[in-house]
Amino acid sequence: MGETHRSEAGVSTPATLTHYVNGKPLDATSGRYADVFNPATGAVAARVPLASVAEVDAAVAAAHAAFPAWSEMAPIKRARILFKFKDLLDQHHDELAELVTREHGKVFSDAKGEVMRGIEIVEFACGIPNLLKTDFTDQIGGGIDNWNLRQPLGVVAGVTPFNFPMMVPCWMFPIALACGNTFVLKPSERDPSASLRLAELLHEAGLPDGVFNVVHGDKVAVDALLAHPDIAALSFVGSTPIAEYIYTEGTKHGKRVQALGGAKNHLVVMPDADLDQAVDALIGAAYGSAGERCMAISVAVAVGHIADELIERLTPRVKSLNIGDGMNEATEMGPLVTAAHRAKVQGYIDAGVAAGAKLVVDGRGHEVPGRESGFFLGGTLFDDVKTDMSIYREEIFGPVLSVVRVPDFASAVELINGHEFANGVSCFTSDGGVARAFSRQIKVGMVGINVPIPVPMAWHSFGGWKRSLFGDHHAYGEEGVRFYTRYKSIMQRWPDSIAKGAEFTMPVAK
Repeated sequence: MGETHRSEAGVSTPATLTHYVNGKPLDATSGRYADVFNPATGAVAARVPLASVAEVDAAVAAAHAAFPAWSEMAPIKRARILFKFKDLLDQHHDELAELVTREHGKVFSDAKGEVMRGIEIVEFACGIPNLLKTDFTDQIGGGIDNWNLRQPLGVVAGVTPFNFPMMVPCWMFPIALACGNTFVLKPSERDPSASLRLAELLHEAGLPDGVFNVVHGDKVAVDALLAHPDIAALSFVGSTPIAEYIYTEGTKHGKRVQALGGAKNHLVVMPDADLDQAVDALIGAAYGSAGERCMAISVAVAVGHIADELIERLTPRVKSLNIGDGMNEATEMGPLVTAAHRAKVQGYIDAGVAAGAKLVVDGRGHEVPGRESGFFLGGTLFDDVKTDMSIYREEIFGPVLSVVRVPDFASAVELINGHEFANGVSCFTSDGGVARAFSRQIKVGMVGINVPIPVPMAWHSFGGWKRSLFGDHHAYGEEGVRFYTRYKSIMQRWPDSIAKGAEFTMPVAK
């Protein structure tokens, strides 16, 4: 992945990372680098290269050359490599989680959960011989049989975000590879080391050279992938403006694109909800991973008289969050990923105050003893938030929870359905009728009933509605198999069953 060097004084200097192309590390030639930080200390932990167009081309060329042999390999043989990869992931579970914590900042236990979710996708992909089974119809008429195939697309690419550097790549490449595609991954330049380690473990599992490649970079690399004629499809997870750009540019170049965008996830607290459970859910879902989750709850919708008591119970819990280095077992919330992102989140808090929202708990200026240079921000809680405020309309991606008060259930549904984002949503209630009505009426892609973060399991699929998803396919699960394959229908009959003479009608059952 790169080497850590020591100066003459014995002080460690940041590692210089490499790309990973055609089964081996590839030193960068662009001359452009970005810093990778340890967000808990604020120190530069590594330098990551930012690829040139030529470096992207080299990765795509390696994947293109590897595609014919890989796509013709029997699905069971591809699955056996993934089984070995899954075993290696199990063996290196804690190592991968530590890489995530040291570059992202989330607490170690949360990072371990992220790694487990990635492993579950690999486990699902190991079932590819069954998932690629298709349909056959005997004797549709005139001695003709009809069946269908699902065939790989070719070279596919993934552009992934910083908030889940292990799990989100695993939403993409295990299923893509299982289906017979080759892959180029452009991970976030903020925490790239996990992706390089995945490439090494795939190689150790026996994956042929060139089937999986990693190129680091910024917009130059992304635009090169979007424009490259040998890239058949591209998957993306990130903010809505970038998702829309990638979808527009990718489809303009004739590519299949799934682009998952931003979120503003609401949690409705009904008057009959178990309030202890609802408060626990909000604390974990709003402040876990410092709010840097696309499924984080950032809006609590308090229905009727429950609002005052909800605020009363939330306030001391937010103030008492244990904030610190994610490698400390007692820590409940780690730092934000970079100083720039912390400043952006603080700007939203400033804007909420200026707009007239009630700042119940102010997380600005929070310092952690011994980690004064870390990118920490305290948990923040707003009350009386209105729908025209930026803290309600926009994705903050930080530890900021806004409480919106509504008079009744119908108002809560109308509020949520009126938002441009429709990624995830939750409703806490003890009423089965309310739960059923909420599930059916809400216009959001992923719904939880007394479940605060309803992230589907590997054998289902992940994705939002409206401006939270651009494209027709959700991620992973059977939707992933459909995205990474082309459907082909085949009709066949043999000469001894063909009637003599020209046929001028469509084939029909006789």
